[in-house]
Amino acid sequence: MKKNFAFRTIAVIMALIMLLSVGTIFAFAETKPNFKPYLSPDRIAVDPPESLVDENGKARFGTFNSEIKNINLEDIKGQSEVFPDSLNFMRLTKWEALEVDTKDFTLLAAIQEIGGVAAVNMTLLFVKAEQKMYSWVGAAVAGDQKIAANLYDGNQTYVKSAISSMTINNDFNNGRASGNGSAIGLPGTVQYQFDLKRVSKPSVIVCPFGENKPLYTQKDLFASSGYLNWNGRIYKTDDESVAIIDDHKGYYPYNAYYDWVTTMGKMDYDGGRKYFGINLTDNQSTDPERYNEDLIWLENDSSRLTPVKFQHPEYNHWIIQDQHGMTNLEMNIADRNLIQFDLGVIKMNYHITFGTLKGYVYDENGNKYDVTGMPAIGEIRDVLM
Repeated sequence: MKKNFAFRTIAVIMALIMLLSVGTIFAFAETKPNFKPYLSPDRIAVDPPESLVDENGKARFGTFNSEIKNINLEDIKGQSEVFPDSLNFMRLTKWEALEVDTKDFTLLAAIQEIGGVAAVNMTLLFVKAEQKMYSWVGAAVAGDQKIAANLYDGNQTYVKSAISSMTINNDFNNGRASGNGSAIGLPGTVQYQFDLKRVSKPSVIVCPFGENKPLYTQKDLFASSGYLNWNGRIYKTDDESVAIIDDHKGYYPYNAYYDWVTTMGKMDYDGGRKYFGINLTDNQSTDPERYNEDLIWLENDSSRLTPVKFQHPEYNHWIIQDQHGMTNLEMNIADRNLIQFDLGVIKMNYHITFGTLKGYVYDENGNKYDVTGMPAIGEIRDVLM
């Protein structure tokens, strides 16, 4: 009798332990954080307008799910209190960049147009085995440079200077692009060719920097195939190689500043090895809750992120966080390209950094992604003109 009672007691205790364990498992499974209340519905991508600027000269602000065909920013009315609308081209910043990451290197090649009459071509190569960045910077004038009017049907961005050249073929409406270029100088010689295929939803944003003062940007994540020749050694891409193209046009304030960081690659989630990327910017948007670039690129999808702030507690250590625990990242910087000068009325403090991330982000459904060790490119840009 006592034995039966003991056995029954043990059985009841074990059953209770099992129930408590199952309950604990379910409790953990049900504790995904809910970030939806903090994400503005204006950040849900909608169909793009035919033209960025309407017939009255007003910008159409918002988040869009595909390319804007007519990026007619020079048609803006009254963007400046100093210059007439006929000189909009002189105030308009235009930029297109190709960023490629492989197991061996991270490449950033970009062209920035200046006043519609000249351009700067930057080629920055971060060699991972050395944890060192090599740079080539060339200048070009009208006729030797062009930034594509839009990203449709193979429209080209190109630049050719004394030390470097770059061409980007933009075929985004078909989910494709390509980039090639070369540079020669004191660091040595680099030459590259990449074909790109979109693997995530695009990020297309038009945000306000003031009254009728728009910044347009489209950034897309791509699978990358091709090669880079660095001083005669050829590095080929593999299945983990990823690229981003950044198309960027807008009217910055005279005292312009922003912080930016991005990562790209593959990671394990949703039962497989999949493409992944992050774009985070803290800029001069006058309404960052409704208009910002912050997002996660997921394979065939994307997720909004809440606005972030950057801290720079150390020269080679940045912290990037939001107010709700959705983003909690650190960037550890290995090397950088630095342009600094002070001419009184014109000042520049411009860092382009290369390194790795530590920390995590959550998507809007409460799924957590640990990005520790992933490659990172960052910028601090503070310009007075």
